[in-house]
Amino acid sequence: YKNNTELSKARAEAVKFFMVNLLAQDSARIRTEGHGETTPVASNDTEEGRIKNRRVEIMMKSTVYK
Repeated sequence: YKNNTELSKARAEAVKFFMVNLLAQDSARIRTEGHGETTPVASNDTEEGRIKNRRVEIMMKSTVYK
């Protein structure tokens, strides 16, 4: 990958692939984003921090039908 943002996008796309192809989720309802180094949850100064930052976050929005 050229940079961490591309790697982050690829990681998110891999999770989407899994959710669509193995969990039968509707691909139209899944949006992916890659943030690279822009949204760390831990310091990148340590290996432990870098491991924590290699993550995919999944946010689900519930739909209320009336």
